[in-house]
Formats: sequence, C-alpha cells, structure tokens
Amino acid sequence: MKLSGLYAITTPSENLPQQVEAAIAGGARVIQYRDKSSDQSLRLEQAWQLSMICRAARIHFIINDDIELAARVSAAGVHLGRDDVALKNARRDLGDDAIIGLSCYNDFDLALQAQQQGADYIAFGSFFASPTKPLAARADCSLLQRAKQELQIPVVAIGGITPDNGPLLIEAGADMLAVISALFAQADVEQASRSFAQLFSEEKQ
Repeated sequence: MKLSGLYAITTPSENLPQQVEAAIAGGARVIQYRDKSSDQSLRLEQAWQLSMICRAARIHFIINDDIELAARVSAAGVHLGRDDVALKNARRDLGDDAIIGLSCYNDFDLALQAQQQGADYIAFGSFFASPTKPLAARADCSLLQRAKQELQIPVVAIGGITPDNGPLLIEAGADMLAVISALFAQADVEQASRSFAQLFSEEKQ
C-alpha cells in the first residue's frame, strides 16, 4: 500500500476505538497511536484494539516512539523523533518490512540522513501554529518543494493543518497530511476525516 493521504494521529480519549473507526471510515490511510502517559497497561490495551481495527480495514498502524509496544501488538511500524531510539535499532528489532518514519522538523539535512539510513518516510513541521506542540519549530513549504525534487521517500506535513490550509501543502509536495486536533477534537470525526481525504482526491483531478 502506498504511503499517501490522511495520516491520523490519535490523542487520548475514552472513545478512542470508535474515533479511529470513524477516521478510517472517512478516508484516513494511516493511523498513529500517540499516548505519552505512563499507564502501560492502558497503552497496551488501546494499541491492541487499534491494531485489530486497522488490520481489519487494511490500514497501516504506526506506534509513536515505542518499539517494544509496536512489536507486542504487531503494528506496521513506528514513528521516531529526535530524542527517540536510533533508526537502525528500530529496524533491527522490527524487521525489514516495518514502516519506520522520522520527524525532521524544519531540517532538510535530517531528512537526507533519514533517507540514507533507510527510513520509509519523513515528516516536516510544524507548518502552522499547533495546539499539540505550540513551541514547535516552524517549517515552510520550500522544504516540501525541495523534498519532492531530492527525496525518493514519502513526505508527511504536520502541525496545525486544516482542510483550508492543507491544499497548499499538498501542492508543495506533501504525500501525507498528519492531523491531530483538526480530526480527533471535532464533534464528527468521520466528516472531518472525509474533508481531509477529499483534498487528495481533488489533487488527482
């Protein structure tokens, strides 16, 4: 399955399985489980639930920065940040078929290194003000344009993305839009997901 389209990143919720099902119904192509809490039993339970939902829907399921959890729930892969485990260690532990993505913030050199080290995709951001990470480094569209010319792996845009500003990023070269609040903080998650998924359909027309 090609890595493209809406990349939905979860936020803690009592209704997380239902929200993820709604996001998938609306057109999400990748689900990332992101929960920074210390409740390991809850994280394992939720990750298992989401893993089964994604497997049934044939959707890629990614775990944020926890290789052990990804292995335990047979996730498709992991997403790693600057301070997380090295890519080579994740590849060693999860295998050649695992999808491993890296955050590259606003640093194109990091993206080049990630590609050379065998990353399956990279992520740039934050492109806009984000309630999840209000102090995140700001990226601009020139990164996406350069990536489209120089990288051979998919590129994710993240940070404050909405259906209104998303087309700008897709036009600049983003293969995926990673969304948290504009998806899971909405009253109708399925409709919000559909609004993002439609952006990619329009791009192909």
